[in-house]
Amino acid sequence: MTDKITDIAQFDLPYRRKATIRLVEFEGGMKMVRLVLREGTRITQIDLDADSATQLSRTLADTAAQL
Repeated sequence: MTDKITDIAQFDLPYRRKATIRLVEFEGGMKMVRLVLREGTRITQIDLDADSATQLSRTLADTAAQL
């Protein structure tokens, strides 16, 4: 069995960067949110548990409201 990866959303960001949010279900049943950031050929991948994803989303929303 392999990990199941489902794309949730993709974003075109300023300066030709891209972000992808994925749901990853690992073989053992654990689920995480994967944030993939692309800057040219550089790729950064971060797996977040539910609490971390919730905190990140709230912080982003709060900060964006101040712009």
